[in-house]
Amino acid sequence: MKAGAAHHQVAAGGARSSPGRAAAALPLPPSRLLLAVALLCLAGAERGEGQAAGETSSRRAVDVGVILDRTTWLGNVSWACMELALEDFYADAARAGYRTRVRLHLRDTGPSAVDAASAGVDLLKNVRVQAIVGPQTSTQAKFLAELGNKASVPIISFSANSPCRSSSQTPYFIRTAWNDSAQAKAIASLVQKFNWREVVPVIENDDSNTRFIPDLVDALGQVGARVSYRCKIHSSAGDDEIKGAISSLKGNWTSVFVVRMSYQLALKFFRLAKDEGMMGRGFVWITAYGLTDIFHVLGSPALDVMNGVVGVEPYVEDTERLRDFKQRWHEKYKRENPGTKLNGPILSGLYAYDTVWALALAAEKAGYVNSDFMLSETNNGSTDFDKINTFKSAEKLHDAFLKTSFYGMTGEFHIQDWKLVSTTYMIINVVGQDRKVVGFWTPGFNISRNLNKKADLHTIVWPGGSDKAPRGWLLPANKTLKIGVPFKPGFGNFIQFENGKVTGFCARVFKEVIDALPYEVPIHYEEFGDGKGESNGTYDSLIYKVYLNEFDAVVGDVTILANRSLYVDFTLPYTESGVRMLVPVRDKRQKTAWTFLKPLSADLWLGTGAFFVFTGFIVWFIEHRTNQEFRGPPASQIGSILYFSFSTLVFAHREKIVKNLSRIAVVFWLFVVLILQQSYTASLSSILTVEQLQPTVTTLDEVVRRGDYVGYLNDSFLPGLLKRLKINESKMIPFNSPEEYNDALSTGRVAVIVDEIPYLKLFLSMYCHNYTMVGPTYKFDGFGYAFPRGSPLTPEISRGILELASNGKMAELEKKFLYVDTMCPDKDDSQTSSSLTLHSFIGLFMITGASSLLALLLHVGITLYNNRTHLIRACGQGSWRGSLVILSKIFHEHDDSCSNTPDKDETRIANVDPTVESPWSMSNHIIENFDSDTDMGSPAEGEGTPGREVSNQDPGPPSFAYMHSER
Repeated sequence: MKAGAAHHQVAAGGARSSPGRAAAALPLPPSRLLLAVALLCLAGAERGEGQAAGETSSRRAVDVGVILDRTTWLGNVSWACMELALEDFYADAARAGYRTRVRLHLRDTGPSAVDAASAGVDLLKNVRVQAIVGPQTSTQAKFLAELGNKASVPIISFSANSPCRSSSQTPYFIRTAWNDSAQAKAIASLVQKFNWREVVPVIENDDSNTRFIPDLVDALGQVGARVSYRCKIHSSAGDDEIKGAISSLKGNWTSVFVVRMSYQLALKFFRLAKDEGMMGRGFVWITAYGLTDIFHVLGSPALDVMNGVVGVEPYVEDTERLRDFKQRWHEKYKRENPGTKLNGPILSGLYAYDTVWALALAAEKAGYVNSDFMLSETNNGSTDFDKINTFKSAEKLHDAFLKTSFYGMTGEFHIQDWKLVSTTYMIINVVGQDRKVVGFWTPGFNISRNLNKKADLHTIVWPGGSDKAPRGWLLPANKTLKIGVPFKPGFGNFIQFENGKVTGFCARVFKEVIDALPYEVPIHYEEFGDGKGESNGTYDSLIYKVYLNEFDAVVGDVTILANRSLYVDFTLPYTESGVRMLVPVRDKRQKTAWTFLKPLSADLWLGTGAFFVFTGFIVWFIEHRTNQEFRGPPASQIGSILYFSFSTLVFAHREKIVKNLSRIAVVFWLFVVLILQQSYTASLSSILTVEQLQPTVTTLDEVVRRGDYVGYLNDSFLPGLLKRLKINESKMIPFNSPEEYNDALSTGRVAVIVDEIPYLKLFLSMYCHNYTMVGPTYKFDGFGYAFPRGSPLTPEISRGILELASNGKMAELEKKFLYVDTMCPDKDDSQTSSSLTLHSFIGLFMITGASSLLALLLHVGITLYNNRTHLIRACGQGSWRGSLVILSKIFHEHDDSCSNTPDKDETRIANVDPTVESPWSMSNHIIENFDSDTDMGSPAEGEGTPGREVSNQDPGPPSFAYMHSER
C-alpha cells in the first residue's frame, strides 16, 4: 500500500452493532410486513448506535501524528509495523479496560524537510495531536524538534539517530532508534581488536551521516586510533564522481574504511570499488547500521559486491513472539505491497513498533484528558508557526513516555537522556550469498564471540577471501616513495649521494630493513642539495619538507629531537645515542730523582715500613731468650731487629731462627715481601717505559674558565646545546669533516670538539692515538628515519631495526662502514694515579699481621705456662711489684741451656725466698735455665728435686750481670 499526501487515520477499536430481534406471532400482509421490518431495523440501529456511543464515551482518543516518506520502503515497512503495534496492544484482554485509545494520523511528506515541517504544523493546529512519531531523516527532525519545543509536544523519531542539537536544547525531541555513540564505540572496539591505527570514514554528504563523524572520531581516539582522511560523496553523485572519490582512497595509505550511506548509493559505491580492485586482499570495509539491512532490501546484487564486508547492527533477541510477529507482518505487507522482496520487517520497523507500543502505555499512564490546546486565531488549514500554543496534556504524555519501560520487540525499552539505551551490537560478516554473526560488542566485554563471554571472534572472511586480518594499511597504488637524503660531504661513511645512488651506513641499514619487509616498497632517493656541492638548508629544514609532504621520508644521520618530532614521526634509533667531548691527549710522565717512589702510594710506603718493624719486633721477642744472635746491649738488639726485618726485602738476613713460632711469622712475611717486590718492580717499569697519556681537558667548565674555543659539526643542532652549556657563541667554530677536526685540535685552534658519539667514534677509528673522548654524556636518542606523522611505515621500519640489532647484522654493518681499521687501545678518560695503594694489599697485611700476633700470643702463653709455679707463688705474696719482676726476668733473661739450639730446656730456680718484700731483697734468688717454648711443664717441688736447689745466703744488692752475654 502506498499513500499519497492524503490523510490517513487509524483508530483503535471500531463500532460494533447487534442485530435487532424480530418476532411476529401472526402473519401480516406484505405491505405491513415490510413496514414492520423497517421499524425493527430502525429500532435496532438506534440501539446499536446507543451502545457504541456508550462505549466510545467511556474511552478517550489520544491523537498521534505520524510523518513518513511513503515513497521509500522504510516508510512503508514502518507504517505497517505501527498498525500492527496498535492491533496487538489493544487486542490483549489484559488491556480491555484501558480508558485511552491511541489514534494515528499519517502524513506522507516525501523526503522534503519543508513538507515535513508543514505537516507537523498541520497536525498540531488542525488535528491537535498530542505527539508526533517521525520523521525518518535527521534533516526533517531538525525542523520538527523546534516545533515540538514551541508546542511542548513530544517529537519521537525511531530512525533519525543523529541528534540535530543537544538534548538539553531540544527536550521534546526523543530518539527511540539505535544510538550512534554506542555504534561508534562498537566500531572503535573492532578497530582496536585488530590493532589498526587509522580509519577513513566514507559517508554520504548529508546531515544524518555527517553528524556521525564526531562520535566516530571520539571513539577512535579512546582506543589510540585516528581518522586520517574523510571521504564525502553526495547522494546524487554519478559514476565519475564516485570513481574520483575511490581514486582518492586508493592514493591513501590507510586501507580501513567505515562506510555509512543510503542503500542505493552504497550499492553503486561498492560496485565501482570492486571494479577498481578495492574489494580485494588488504582492504577492510566496515559498515555502520543501516547498510547491514541492504541485503534484505536489495538481495543478491548487494551480496555480490560486498563480499568480505564487516558491519555492526543492534542486537535483537530471536524470540517466539518476534518470529510470530514477522510472519503476520509479512502477510500484511505482501497483501498491501504485491511483488515485494522483503521477507520480514527490518530493524527500523521493529523500533517503530516499540515506539507506538510505548506511546499507548504512556497515554494510559498519563491520565489523558481532552486537549486543552488553544489557538490565538482559528484558521483551518493555516500553517502559521507563530500561532501555535503549548499543550499541557502533551506535556503529561511526554513525561509519561520518558518513564515508560518494557521488554519490546527490540529488547529492553528504556529512555535515558531523551534517547533509547542500546547496549549490545552484533558484528556481521558478509560471506558469499549470506551474512553471518561472528561476534558481539557490549560495554562490559567489548568484542567477544558470544554474549557475556570474553572470547575471540569467530573466523572473519575478509575481502579477497582471506581469513587473515589485514594490517590496516597499503602502499598507495602506483606510488614510489620519495626519500630525502641530507647533503653530507664530510662524513661519507654515514650517508653519501653520488650519481643518483646512496651509499653509507644509514642507507645500508634502511635498505636491509626495506628488503626484509614482506611486500615491495618502491623508493627513489633525492639529495637535499643545490647540485653545486652545497646543502639546501639545515637538517631541520629537511625534516620540515617531510611535514609539507614534499618528501615521504628522510634517510640519513638525522638525530631524533623533541622539536623535530612535532612535525614527523621517527623510527627507533639505530645508532648509539649521546653527545661527548673529543680532546687531545698528552704524555704526563714526570721523570725526576724521586720517580722510584711513585710505584707505591704514600699510605702503602708507610704501611710497608710499619710491618717491617712489626715483624722484626715479633721475631726478636720470640728469639731473644734463647737465640744469642738477638741478644746484647739495647742498641745492638734494636739494630738486630731493623737489620733482620729490612734484609728480608732481598732475602739477605743472616740471623739463624731457632724458634718454630718465629719461623711461621717469617714465612708469612716473606710471602708478602715477595708480592710487594714484584709489584713494585712491574709498576716502576711501567712508569719509566709506558706513555702516560692524559686528556688535556676533562670538563666543559674548564674550557669556559680558560676561554678556549669549541668546535662542532656544521649544520647540526649542537650550537643550541652549547649555548645551554654556557659556551659563548663567539667561541664556537663549525667544521665539516674528520680531517678538519684533526687539523683544528692538533694546531690548537680549538681545545675540544663537541659532537655526537657516532661521529666521534668514527673519528677515533682514524686518529685514535692522539685523541680521546672525555666528560659526561649528554643524552639524545641517536639517529632515526623520519616519516610523516601517522605513517604506517614507521612501526614497520622500527621492527626491522630491532630485528637487525638482535640478529647481529647491525654490528656487522657498523664494522663494515664505520669502524673499519680500529686498532686503538682503550683509554681511560679520568686522570688516575698509577701508584699502588694500601687498599690493594690490605688482605696480605692482615694475613701476615694475624700470623705474627698468633705466634706472639702462643709464645707468651707457653712461657707463662712453663713458669706458672713461680708466678703463683709471687702472686700469693700480694706484691704486684714482685710479680712484675718475675715476669721481667722470665721474658728477658738468657736461657744458656738452649742457646742457639732447639733442645728442650730445664728450669732451675734456687734460693727463692717466699717472703720477698722488694726487688732489692732478692740476692738469695738464683734463676737458671727457664724452659723454652717447647717445654710442657716443670717437676714438682720437693727435697731432692733436680734443678731446684735453694740455699740461704746473705742478702746483698741484686746483680743481673750474668744475664748478658757478648755476641
